[in-house]
Amino acid sequence: MNKTRLITTMAVFIAIGTISAQLIWFPAGVARAYPVQHAINVVAAVTLGPGPAVIIAFIISLLRNMLGLGTLLAFPGAMVGAFLAGFLYKQTKKQSLAALGEGIGSGVIGALFAVPFAYVFMGTSAGAFVFIPPFLVSSISGAILGLLVVSKVYTKGLIKN
Repeated sequence: MNKTRLITTMAVFIAIGTISAQLIWFPAGVARAYPVQHAINVVAAVTLGPGPAVIIAFIISLLRNMLGLGTLLAFPGAMVGAFLAGFLYKQTKKQSLAALGEGIGSGVIGALFAVPFAYVFMGTSAGAFVFIPPFLVSSISGAILGLLVVSKVYTKGLIKN
């Protein structure tokens, strides 16, 4: 994939992730669940790789925060999930493992990163058990959605391995 096509594809993912944050979310404990963010992480990880997926997750999180659509907790969850999804897919070429990586990366590891992140940047001393359930709800629902999109795109032959 040439650089122009890569940057354009990344920009489209960023636009979808930012716009969908206004439209598609649901409350999940102490956080809001943004399943489209996690679906984009899976699709970007499979189609573009871990590096671009992390950049996309970072920029969407940044834009959501600038627009008042999210909290600082969007950063650790989205970026760790995008990286793990991309890494597992790159190693195995299995879409299901990319979705699993997103679920574990955002839902568990990202939630654990959120604890000190929330303490330092948000002044809250909430523990991991406060963050893990809502992060898991958001990441698993989005990972399933992303897996459905990726499998459909590959089935239709729109993107080749």
